[in-house]
Amino acid sequence: MTGFLKILSSTLAAFFGVQSEANRQQDFSGKSPIPYILMGLLLAACMVFGLIWVVNLVLS
Repeated sequence: MTGFLKILSSTLAAFFGVQSEANRQQDFSGKSPIPYILMGLLLAACMVFGLIWVVNLVLS
């Protein structure tokens, strides 16, 4: 898997609580956790904006 896809899939798995301990250990045994943190913040922001969008669709 490429770097971006690996970070995305690992962050999504952790985001939904299905990340295995072995994968978590492998992810953070690398160079830096910064890409995972940034991806987590990006996914959280997407979720918030998505929820705002859905609520606006329902209420309008």
